[in-house]
Amino acid sequence: METGLEKNHQGGGGLKRLRCSVQNYDWGKKGTEGSEVARLYELNSGSDLELEKKKPFAEFWMGTHGSGPSFVVESGVENGDSIGSGSMGLKEWILKNPNVLGDRVLDKWGCDLPFLFKVLSVAKALSIQAHPDKELAKVLHKLQPNRYKDDNHKPEMALAITEFEALCGFISIEELKGVLRDVPEIVELVGSAEANQVLQIHEQDHEEKVKSVLRSAFTQLMSASQEITAEAISKLKSRLYMESKIRQLTGKEQLVLQLEKQYPADIGVISAFFLNYVKLNSGEALYLGANEPHAYLYGECIECMATSDNVVRAGLTPKLRDIQTLCSMLTYKQGFPEILKGFPLSPYITRYLPPFDEFEVDRCILPRGASTVFPAIPGPSIFLVMVGDGAMCTGSSKDVVMEGDVLFAPANSEISVSTASELHLYRAGVNSRFFQTLRW
Repeated sequence: METGLEKNHQGGGGLKRLRCSVQNYDWGKKGTEGSEVARLYELNSGSDLELEKKKPFAEFWMGTHGSGPSFVVESGVENGDSIGSGSMGLKEWILKNPNVLGDRVLDKWGCDLPFLFKVLSVAKALSIQAHPDKELAKVLHKLQPNRYKDDNHKPEMALAITEFEALCGFISIEELKGVLRDVPEIVELVGSAEANQVLQIHEQDHEEKVKSVLRSAFTQLMSASQEITAEAISKLKSRLYMESKIRQLTGKEQLVLQLEKQYPADIGVISAFFLNYVKLNSGEALYLGANEPHAYLYGECIECMATSDNVVRAGLTPKLRDIQTLCSMLTYKQGFPEILKGFPLSPYITRYLPPFDEFEVDRCILPRGASTVFPAIPGPSIFLVMVGDGAMCTGSSKDVVMEGDVLFAPANSEISVSTASELHLYRAGVNSRFFQTLRW
């Protein structure tokens, strides 16, 4: 069957198929547990993962980042070839064909994709973490290049595929007062003087004063010694088990007991009381700016971010922690995060627009026999086929696509999509507001 691989013009015209990378982090779902990442990677790479299914498959990466690069599959390369065989790295290919980014993207970000596109399959909690802003990223990369691999910031957005749970941002001060009254183990860790500072805050107090008090209490908590932390968590666990016999535990209390099983005696277990517990339904999204604390807990999601892999960790992890940096960098904003439900771009396409220039995500659910069009935009896109099969056409190519396929679309490509069965696909691209602000 002739596909776009035979029809693509030279110089970056038409769609380009990509072979993508996988990350087997410890918190990922195992292939045997139905990991979406394992399924997509097996389909995308053409590999038989049967012998590796017991490994965790955590993240499927689509983009140019050096820690998990994608490769452009050239004409005539068959499905079963390994990553990199008969193919060129997407970053290298873009360097040779810079026109595929469009002038505005080239002017702003240079000869590279400004976004990184991922699928995550989360079986247990990721670390309590934050991503530095650009200024801090440059400092951290210069001081510790082995730990902080690049000098970019990493705003991100998670779009739920299944029900998806996360800790994100600080609860309100009024909620925190309730926590300090109800969870004596936290008072033991932060000290009664710090706890009283929080309890004495009034609504009319200046925002900076509130943030200062919260910063002090949270830093005190995260800096507690391992011995004192283990003792406090043991007391908390015993108390909650006793109380569960006479009352229904709250969702947050049940979560804390679950986290304790995953990461025994870890300060991240108790710090969960300071953070919002967010549950997303499929099709809902959450975005995170720089210097905001968060931890993904469970479920599968599409994730998009600025092209960076910088993470500052402080809890729920066996990896290296940088508690001092994390506690000093956070914004200490309080309140429940905004949940994005997207807006209809057309009958079958929903767009999710976070407040960041680097990226946006489209979700396309195409029923049997339907077709739709992604209008031409002045920047590049990456498409992921999640479910089903169909055809994707540009002026210069026609590709038969099926689940697991990932395609790069150059700037200014209008793409028609059709299916005889059903097709679920996701698109990542530069935020359309970025182009609107540049109009004269």
